[in-house]
Amino acid sequence: MSTERIRNFCIIAHIDHGKSTLADRLLERTQAISTREFRNQMLDDMDLERERGITIKASAVALTLRRGETEYNLNLIDTPGHVDFSYEVSRSLGSCEGALLLVDASQGVEAQTVANTYLAMEHDLVIIPVVSKIDLPQSRPYEVLAEMEKTLGISSEEALMVSAKSGEGVDQIFDAIIKYIPPPKGDPSGPLRALIFDSEYDAYRGVIIYLRVFDGSLKVGDEIFMIKTRRSFKVEEVGVFKPKMAPKNGLFTGEVGYCIANIKSIHDVKVGDTVTLNKEKAEKPLTGYRQPIPMVYCGIYPVDNADFKVLREALERLSLNDSSFSFIPETSQALGFGFRCGFLGLLHMDIVQERLERESHINIVQTAPNVTYEILKTNKEVIRVDNPESVPPVNEIDEFREPMVRSSFVLPTEYLGAIMQLAEARRGRYKSTEYLSEKRAILVYELPLAEIIFDFFDKMKSATRGYGTLDYDLIGYESADLVKLDILVGGKRVDALSTIVHKKDAEVRGRKQVKKLKKEISRHLFEVVLQAAIGSRVIARETIKPIAKNVTAKCYGGDITRKRKLLEKQKEGKKRMKSVGNVEIPQKAFLSVLSIDDDE
Repeated sequence: MSTERIRNFCIIAHIDHGKSTLADRLLERTQAISTREFRNQMLDDMDLERERGITIKASAVALTLRRGETEYNLNLIDTPGHVDFSYEVSRSLGSCEGALLLVDASQGVEAQTVANTYLAMEHDLVIIPVVSKIDLPQSRPYEVLAEMEKTLGISSEEALMVSAKSGEGVDQIFDAIIKYIPPPKGDPSGPLRALIFDSEYDAYRGVIIYLRVFDGSLKVGDEIFMIKTRRSFKVEEVGVFKPKMAPKNGLFTGEVGYCIANIKSIHDVKVGDTVTLNKEKAEKPLTGYRQPIPMVYCGIYPVDNADFKVLREALERLSLNDSSFSFIPETSQALGFGFRCGFLGLLHMDIVQERLERESHINIVQTAPNVTYEILKTNKEVIRVDNPESVPPVNEIDEFREPMVRSSFVLPTEYLGAIMQLAEARRGRYKSTEYLSEKRAILVYELPLAEIIFDFFDKMKSATRGYGTLDYDLIGYESADLVKLDILVGGKRVDALSTIVHKKDAEVRGRKQVKKLKKEISRHLFEVVLQAAIGSRVIARETIKPIAKNVTAKCYGGDITRKRKLLEKQKEGKKRMKSVGNVEIPQKAFLSVLSIDDDE
């Protein structure tokens, strides 16, 4: 097919603004799926996506549209909306020439709407504004158009009014795609250059790579060469997504599809790599993608140490399908062998943990999450720390630096005071307020990332009754008065419970932490002492009393010295047990830091 009749586009929006529903309608109108096979959220393949009602992975699908005698090939990529999956969005944008910008007619412009629009502009995409959910009783399309015009600089005359649920206005979208989105540029006769934008592992077929062809063509039987990994493979199958994999003879310039080439090792494929032909290599690789920087780290350990190898294999498969996830092996005195894993946010961490347990059937223990810090040592060396255990001794630290983010809150004006109060309590610095309309505003604060990764999002939603939204970008590192807070159980430091906190919050957090642990750790036959400490200074203590057995129950008479002898014997036994006994710490205790509430 001529590139003039190909259009590559994606759908971008804030979470829950109707991307997946619109994708369903586009599939339906182009008859890409039969009525018998159709179900809602057609492009959300994972059970997790369907259960939570969110898109986690970007999905590609080839649509065929007829306009009179002309047949157009439309390649659609449905993208996630949550801030934690913005890397998925940026990868999808790199494979497109245009984007449908979806805005909910009742909710209006939200934080991720703004962030995704700027991402699309960075990629020089043609943006088609679409106001969705116009059938809702509470919809206010004209107010939303004014918000889009003011915030995003998009002309309201260009916007389309759509209801993906009823199908109203969907045909106008197809006309706009053909009219405004340019066909892909490229050299059909030149050497092959294709960009890998995703991949997955199949137990029977090996690694399946998803790619967009920028120059040349790719056919069955070709020998491909990966420029980054320097590996060659023979192509066994190529095809497009309809939305299931549909084999074809070849992929040509401008097309999006998949390639199976008997790739056995997941280490031979890198997302962002350029695929070319072995016999006629391209001189210059494609730009690829900027490596994502993990924002949040935590330790993941198998409950049974025998599962360590199985966990490693599961993490490798997962990192192939999710290139924003990273991991390295580590050892904990409390938990044994495991991995230090990096994530883009707390939801990302939660999704990875659940996918691990579901897809690999491994029971895992997850430690409390923390962010990456910078430490300037007294010898002027700067080190990065993503694990509290790596913090050097206090006398070697000259300066402790924490990551700062620029946070944009989009919320009704009546909640401005509540959010400002919340941000100030979390050491935030006020930057600006911009009014979208009389009733909605964008509030900008600079906040420490560590202050927003735990329960900040939940508190923000509570303070705004669910109407507030948050988007944030890392802006750099700043010096702060931070300390390492250690937890001691029975006099032994539990490395998996160590955290880095601000000095002024250390005592309060330490006290809450040991109180929480007291509830989570069951009573033993000996006394268990829980302590919070900064260095060698103990700042909080709780005691779990031992289970007492009535050793004098059988003494129904006789001299009192007989009872005293038994009680002394018991006392000596408990003292000996305390010195050699192990305290069992349940998995819930390792996550107890997450549920420490400031208002307790």
